[in-house]
Amino acid sequence: MLVKERMKSPVITVKPTMPVMDVLNLMKRESIRRTPVVNEAGNLVGIVSDKDLLNAGPSDATSLSVWEINYLVSKIKIKDVMTREVISVHEDTPIEEAAYIMATNKIGGLPVVRGESVVGIITETDLFKVFLELMGARDPGVRLTADVPDKIGELAAVSTAIASAGGNIIAMGTFFGEESTDRVLTVKVVGLSEEKLAALLKPHVKKITDLRTCC
Repeated sequence: MLVKERMKSPVITVKPTMPVMDVLNLMKRESIRRTPVVNEAGNLVGIVSDKDLLNAGPSDATSLSVWEINYLVSKIKIKDVMTREVISVHEDTPIEEAAYIMATNKIGGLPVVRGESVVGIITETDLFKVFLELMGARDPGVRLTADVPDKIGELAAVSTAIASAGGNIIAMGTFFGEESTDRVLTVKVVGLSEEKLAALLKPHVKKITDLRTCC
């Protein structure tokens, strides 16, 4: 899966010269938390978040009057508060690479570019939705979690056993186990009962740690 398949597009962008309050109102109206900043050519020059905008005003400890504060805030432009060193990804970037970049840099969203032009944005919310799809969270079925040896052919043996009994795998994922020689396998199946699925997979796993029917 590539970023262009899950990014938000077209994306709402703002210009560097826009007043902070105008952009904050835009974000509230569109229910967004960040937006790329582009120049007149549509090229990426920065990114701004709602936190950047909310922190743009004077401190609560200021002695300024409310009228003075409003006047000062009205003069602040997006170019004064935006992040200029923007981390972005190409539209053909694998989705897991975008997730890795976001997690490593502790950021909640990435502008997506084609050349220098912004064509979309991928956010942590989009990645959560992908995770839900991968784990079949919205689909009913029998969900089993087990420790399996980290060896070639283990997943093939599990999927073959399920298919041979008439079960259909709607989601499967593997994660790091407590031991370096193990993986944690989560599989979601339709067409088999909890008891049948457990009996089928016991010969192929080290230990079943969770078994439930999810609606």
